[in-house]
Amino acid sequence: MEFNRLLSSAISAYGEPNLDNNNHKKKDIIEKIKPIDNKNYKLIKYVNEIDEWMKEAEEFGEIAVDTETDSLNPHEANLVGISLSTKIGKACYIPIGHKSKKCLNKKEVLNKIKPFLEDQSIKKIGQNIKFDFIVFYKNGINLNSMEDTMLMSYVLDAGKNRHNMDTLSEIHLNHKTIKFKDLVGTGKKEINFSEVDIDKAKDYAAEDADITYRLYKKFFKSLKSEKLTNIYETFEKPLIKILAFMEIEGIKVDHKFLKSLSLKFGKKIEKIQKEIFNISKKEFNIASPKQLGEIIYNDLKITDLKKTKKGSFATSASVLEDLAFKGHDFAKLVLDWRQLSKLKNTYSDSLPAHLNLDTKRVHTSFLLAATSTGRLASSDPNLQNIPIKTEDGRDIRKAFIAEKDNLLISADYNQIEMRILADLADVKELKKAFKNNEDIHSLTASQIFGVDIKKVNKDQRRKAKAINFGIIYGISQYGLAKQINVSNYEAEEFLNSYFAKFPEIKIYMDNTIKFCRKSGYVNNIFGRRSHFSSINDKNYNIRNFQERAAINAPIQGSASEIMRLAMIRLDEKLNEQKSLKSKMLLQIHDELIFEVKKSEINKMKKIIKEEMISVANSNYHSFSIPLTVDINSGYNWGVLH
Repeated sequence: MEFNRLLSSAISAYGEPNLDNNNHKKKDIIEKIKPIDNKNYKLIKYVNEIDEWMKEAEEFGEIAVDTETDSLNPHEANLVGISLSTKIGKACYIPIGHKSKKCLNKKEVLNKIKPFLEDQSIKKIGQNIKFDFIVFYKNGINLNSMEDTMLMSYVLDAGKNRHNMDTLSEIHLNHKTIKFKDLVGTGKKEINFSEVDIDKAKDYAAEDADITYRLYKKFFKSLKSEKLTNIYETFEKPLIKILAFMEIEGIKVDHKFLKSLSLKFGKKIEKIQKEIFNISKKEFNIASPKQLGEIIYNDLKITDLKKTKKGSFATSASVLEDLAFKGHDFAKLVLDWRQLSKLKNTYSDSLPAHLNLDTKRVHTSFLLAATSTGRLASSDPNLQNIPIKTEDGRDIRKAFIAEKDNLLISADYNQIEMRILADLADVKELKKAFKNNEDIHSLTASQIFGVDIKKVNKDQRRKAKAINFGIIYGISQYGLAKQINVSNYEAEEFLNSYFAKFPEIKIYMDNTIKFCRKSGYVNNIFGRRSHFSSINDKNYNIRNFQERAAINAPIQGSASEIMRLAMIRLDEKLNEQKSLKSKMLLQIHDELIFEVKKSEINKMKKIIKEEMISVANSNYHSFSIPLTVDINSGYNWGVLH
């Protein structure tokens, strides 16, 4: 659970089809909440003692399960112990991997618990249970019928608070948990969990299971009363296993190519560095905000002094972008230096360290509860933020490759957020354009510049594209001015013209903000909530940021929901056609990446396209405009775009 506590904040059996459905002799009497202590926490000393817990799990139809491991990486972790809870206040710990004579035989324990952990009629309740699923799967157990308190909290309170166990325990149970660092220490004195005293490990691990069970009972009722059960059942639970298997599969990386990229980036960085020093007339540490600030404000004096709240020089990306927009080459070079340094440090230098020694592949962790909108994130490594607009960013993607005799397929929803905006706001002109398969950015340019669509030039289309995508994120006239390199006045005129031509969008934006100010949240088209508790803040900057985020959330959230449904359908389809060897590997924003046998390439393209498009007419929402999918195949990810 140490990993679950850390990771769940960042951010097939899918359980029973409905939270209300229970075929077991579960007690109808609601147990009174007991204070959390360790009096009823038991250390399992003999394997046959587990029978009592399995019997109660079968009787009640549910059990909280948690794993303790010797690593935060589930693909490398060894099982150290397992904790169980069958009722509030009652929990146990089964030690199997501690460096102690008190440990039970791992094989005997796993053989004992395997049948009931795989039993689809018994709910297994966890906190970030995807981690536990992977750990168990590595040990020959396919965990079935899973519930996840982290995801329940996420559906209820996305945007309100973090969803890690320590936070949830304090908010909902008024209880401060035993801290992981109190057991293992910190710094040079830190020990592995396998070295922790078993009695102390028992209190910590059993508490995890107890708290998880208590949270489940509370969230179970809250989902029902808030009418959010369907969001949890439909969009969250099915993804647990799907993402777990995607993580287990991983993706192959060409480490030799990455090494060559690091050398290439290094030379580029050196060149940019020399140009920066030529302007500054002296060498300095470009990565140091203090030294960079001294050059900008004291030596070059290219702008008035700006400081952070803590009193140091302001050298953030927004400050540099503003200076670059005003024509200062120094600021542009620093931005280029930062981007290349980030690509080198974060990807070309670091990705090889993420290669699994056994699989020779990279296994990212997908984060289900890290955003306020339902969009997935990833970590260790983060594959969501590799830039695609720059040649250098695309080069990083070329390092992700297919195995021999395989190809990668990229399936990308085309302009999905613009389509959702058109549907959500009922924008008649945009809906008509999408139905007629017209170029949406040329149409926008035609409307706001007052020219025939056939006479729209590249610059007008570029500006229209920036406005279209900027609107989705609540862009300001100043932000638009910087992005398309025009004056604030011109940007304001463009926006006014845009809203005059597409009045439904302005109505949508105003109504969304009005609703959010009153309720504190917004809904996407499927009913998921994103909370914005500071939308009425007295501070203009905070309030303005929340307003823009509230405008975007129903759009981005709906897009992420569509992607989730597509992944679920594709997973079902691939499971139905067992002869297919193709695998779904990555989900990056509006894109899915598959590794496909060359012999299956045409069949897979057809299946992927059909299933992704079919989501437009699901049981949950019927779109008034079609969804389209761009599909490409190739040996590496970089050539797919």
